[in-house]
Amino acid sequence: MQKTRVIKAVFLLCLLICFIPWVGTATALLLGIGFSFLLGNPWSKESAAFSKIILQVSVVGLGFGVSLGEVVHTGKSSLVYTLVGIALTLSLGIFLGRLLRINRNTSLLISFGTAICGGSAIAAMAPVIKAENEETAVSLATVFTLNSVALLLFPLLGHLLQLDQSLFGTWAGLAIHDTSSVVGAASAYGAKALAIGTTVKLTRTVWIAPVAFVVALLLKSDQRAKVPLFILGFVLAASIKTLVPQYAALWSGLTAIARQSLVVTLFLVGAGLSREVLKKVGLRPMLQGVALWLAVSSLTLGALLTVGLA
Repeated sequence: MQKTRVIKAVFLLCLLICFIPWVGTATALLLGIGFSFLLGNPWSKESAAFSKIILQVSVVGLGFGVSLGEVVHTGKSSLVYTLVGIALTLSLGIFLGRLLRINRNTSLLISFGTAICGGSAIAAMAPVIKAENEETAVSLATVFTLNSVALLLFPLLGHLLQLDQSLFGTWAGLAIHDTSSVVGAASAYGAKALAIGTTVKLTRTVWIAPVAFVVALLLKSDQRAKVPLFILGFVLAASIKTLVPQYAALWSGLTAIARQSLVVTLFLVGAGLSREVLKKVGLRPMLQGVALWLAVSSLTLGALLTVGLA
């Protein structure tokens, strides 16, 4: 009992540390992972649910940091990449799943999560294809693990390749699975990268519902997926900032709060990566996830660099 109290106290202390402005997303993620592996998350279910709420509120808050014109321009400029990327990722993912002899539902969930929006896409697609709990858990664990790697790896690769913030933000938005990891990696790279990466990712997330609808028709499923409401909140926030520019100081303050809230989110995300999560993955689903992610990341970056150099 005393040990549990100490662990909970340390957890709360780590959480409070993440509210300090100079603590970044990568630090928070590593702190969360370290805590989970060394002490164990005492509130695993609660922190997982809370992290989703904070993330969605934070994304809405980030909308106050961009203008509606920027949202529309970024969304339009990344639309072709988004559509082509989703189609190719799903096709390649299904092929890899068959090659590795992974059951259909798990393979499709990993592919869908990689193609669109990680855990949110998997959660939306699971009831449509009538996936079992274990299939959903394996898919989420696979994507969740790769998300953590991406948040740390992408900024390093971006600096190594000397990518500018616009290019990096677009790449992160297209190639990283979850919104939390996109905003975490982009935030570590710069304010412009964060604005572009968030917008590109949310543009991609909108496609959860249409793609799930098509799959439902093909499988004759009666389940439907909905567009996440926080996307509409992000657009509404950007619209308010654009229509009422005289309160620039307020919008800037809300954006700063949203960015720091993302740091707290990443600590909670890291605290959810436990030994139990890794055990659920298995070798073949992880091979599919890694191979698909590497292919998508490299091909996307290659396409962006080719267009940028043309």
